[in-house]
Amino acid sequence: MYAIVKTGGKQYKVEQGTIFSTELLDAQVGSVIELNALLFADDDKVIAGEGTNNVKVMAEVVEHGKGKKLTIFTYKAKKNVRHKQGHRQPYTKLKVTSITAK
Repeated sequence: MYAIVKTGGKQYKVEQGTIFSTELLDAQVGSVIELNALLFADDDKVIAGEGTNNVKVMAEVVEHGKGKKLTIFTYKAKKNVRHKQGHRQPYTKLKVTSITAK
């Protein structure tokens, strides 16, 4: 049994017990949140579209953090223009606790 959920502008294929990182969410560590399901698949049935309103995907917030540092370096040749910038994307790590379909 698995589901496709949408969070943070991206889609993830999850099963019960799956741990994945997504964009930073406004939730406390240890809290349980409900994710929007786009598709639900079991052994013999697949639910998509309007039928996913009855599907509940519950996930627990495991941690918040920052990703690996990326270095952005831009320059213009022969103009002595150099710009160095760093970026660390914040993330939320989620653990799927249950997937239920009514």
